[in-house]
Amino acid sequence: MTDETKKNGPDASETETVVDAAAAFANDGATEAGEAPAPDPMETLKAENEQLRDRFLRLAAEMDNLRRRTDREVKDAKSYAVTAFARDMLAVSDNLRRALDSIPSDTKDSEDAGLKALIEGVDMTERAMLSALDRHGVKKIEPEGQKFDPNFHQAMFEIPNTTVPNNTVLQVVQAGYVIGERVLRPAMVGVSKGGPKASDVAAEAAADKA
Repeated sequence: MTDETKKNGPDASETETVVDAAAAFANDGATEAGEAPAPDPMETLKAENEQLRDRFLRLAAEMDNLRRRTDREVKDAKSYAVTAFARDMLAVSDNLRRALDSIPSDTKDSEDAGLKALIEGVDMTERAMLSALDRHGVKKIEPEGQKFDPNFHQAMFEIPNTTVPNNTVLQVVQAGYVIGERVLRPAMVGVSKGGPKASDVAAEAAADKA
């Protein structure tokens, strides 16, 4: 070290070298002490992007389920909006049918033009009412000859009959109706009793085919 250096102290380059060495020593010491290096910004962004993607997919699935549920509720509302009204109209239709059925056959064959017009008017009114209900999704159940189904039929009495399978609908006391896929009113029916079981009849039919 020259006399000038001793007098003025170390120059700037020597000072920077000492500082860099100290920083490097400190970093080495931190690594040796077990401290984790600074996270990679790209990896952080990738992780955040994956989280956002998962949230988006879950939100999209929830929105799709909500849309389907809303569509189904709107469709049901349209299909079944007239349920109460249709049930009331069926009661009116029943009364019209009872009125027609109560007319003696000789009266229906009467030559009285006024009476004939009245009977035809009542009949046309009943048919027009049922036709209007049909256009709004109200369908008549035709159970006669079918196996009794408690979901659509209401058994009122049993009819002894050994020629048809047991629990076959033989008589319809009051017509039943459905609206869409729902039962508006079950059919009141009489079912057979004393015949073979439906399973036995099916087994015999399968054996005959074989």
